[in-house]
Amino acid sequence: MKTPSALAMVPFVSVDHMMKLVHSIGLERVLSDLATYIEQDFLRWDLFDKTPRVASHSAEGVIELMPTSDGEVYGFKYVNGHPKNTRDGLQTVTAFGLLANVSNGYPVLLSEMTILTALRTAAMSALAAKHLAPKGATTMAMIGNGAQCEFQATAFKAVCGIDTVRLFDVDAAATKKAARNLADSGLKVISCTSPEEAVAGATIITTCTADKQYATILTDNMVGSGVHINAIGGDCPGKTELHKDILLRSEIFVEYPPQTRIEGEIQQLAPDHPVTELWQVFSGQTKGRKSDRQITLFDSVGFAVEDFSALRYVRDQLTHSGLFLELDMLADPDDPRDLFGMVRRAAPAVAA
Repeated sequence: MKTPSALAMVPFVSVDHMMKLVHSIGLERVLSDLATYIEQDFLRWDLFDKTPRVASHSAEGVIELMPTSDGEVYGFKYVNGHPKNTRDGLQTVTAFGLLANVSNGYPVLLSEMTILTALRTAAMSALAAKHLAPKGATTMAMIGNGAQCEFQATAFKAVCGIDTVRLFDVDAAATKKAARNLADSGLKVISCTSPEEAVAGATIITTCTADKQYATILTDNMVGSGVHINAIGGDCPGKTELHKDILLRSEIFVEYPPQTRIEGEIQQLAPDHPVTELWQVFSGQTKGRKSDRQITLFDSVGFAVEDFSALRYVRDQLTHSGLFLELDMLADPDDPRDLFGMVRRAAPAVAA
């Protein structure tokens, strides 16, 4: 049987490989590196194809494809969001992603992205806060202590320098889990019994709940002047976390407005309500935080360019890490026009 050529073999990064990669580099370093890669790609924003993700909604959740290209490399992520999954012992979010050469269409990387999505989401949150949060902010309230919680807290420590995280979840077991996992993180961890207690003294507030509903995790009276809100739980139509009045008091920053207006907190507002795109802040075209009393809000829904950046980072680690398998994914006939002949010649020999 013909041995596949190098071009026909696609590197695959499994869940086990991803975990080993994180440990070999160090979690905080990975999060900081991902934030750097994302910022680099946002600084070349005009090069990317941009479209709202393609979503298939059901009563149980959503399945989405998130494609983009910088003209040389194409990437996409498959991701689901099914809040009820945890009741069956399943992940709320699972994902995988792919990079391919635009020049010939051949894939160059296939990777798990369940873990990688958690990492890039946390890195993006911390990157936005680096530009938007009050200078010298050291305390973050983390409301919603599910699968994203510890990644978020660690990213804010690594990128923004927070030293204290105040945890709250309606499920006390989730808060205990998060506190246990963060016990050796170097953060001061405070478990709270209400969202009001959690936000007391916090200058950064992260909301990250899973239920698909118009929820009010933060009410207007809970948010004082001078704070930064990192709203990452509202990420599909019909799912929000903040009272509308908070939005009306805040300077709102988004990744890609056509997607955020469908899926984010701003789905509650008029279609022409002003927002600022983060790439403009990163590039210095517009200012982020303008005053100590301003409320800044990152209405995060996740965008394909961030996944592209994360996959680009993983691909750059392959050569020296060796943490991948080679998959025989692509047919590689001797004559590109003779795919049928390749199949025919692979028939098992018939015994005499």
